Amino acid sequence: MSTPPITVQPPELHGPFRYLAIEGPIGVGKTSLAQRLADRWSMHALLERHDDNPFLARFYDDMPRYALATELHFALQRAALAREAAQALAAGTRLVSDFIAQKSAVFARLTLPDDEWRLYQAVAPRVEAATMPTPDLVVYLQASPTTLLARVGKRARPAERQISDSYLRALGDAYDQFFFHYDESPVLTVNTEHLDLLGSDADFALLIEQIEAMRGRRASFVKAH
Repeated sequence: MSTPPITVQPPELHGPFRYLAIEGPIGVGKTSLAQRLADRWSMHALLERHDDNPFLARFYDDMPRYALATELHFALQRAALAREAAQALAAGTRLVSDFIAQKSAVFARLTLPDDEWRLYQAVAPRVEAATMPTPDLVVYLQASPTTLLARVGKRARPAERQISDSYLRALGDAYDQFFFHYDESPVLTVNTEHLDLLGSDADFALLIEQIEAMRGRRASFVKAH
């Protein structure tokens, strides 16, 4: 009796989600991962445009002075990206982004004094006239402040040279607090401390497996070291 041929299930080439968002603090690898997932699943990568913000470099040199201008500029940019996302999804385009709209409030609350925070809260809803579509899944990337600082240094963006360990620690805590309460989308929390999602095909495959197996509202993944 002949043995039936072995069949291999091909990978899901279009991904399990229509709209996937990657989030996490500065240096954690959001943009690189979004771009790699876009290539893997033939999705459109919707990316923040940090270089378009004329206040960002000055913000890292003098945060109290330039925080409000920086955050308002990003709010305007994310409103434009929200319109782009809505149009793309309406046309049937599958998206992966390196941000969610709510990150504006995470950064603004962290960087603005109370009076400017109240002003931002009053102005931002008027600026952000477009509503960002809700992701089908948010992949929240985490790493220690030491790891984040090393990754920021490695990519050597001139505007980021002044970023401190203390700022990254505060930002990581702010993100953890935000996602503790976030319930608009399912969230897959991924500790990237020992993951090389850009340079290692094996690590990238581990994440793909976690994303494709995602069920329910919350899940976490930590690679054993």
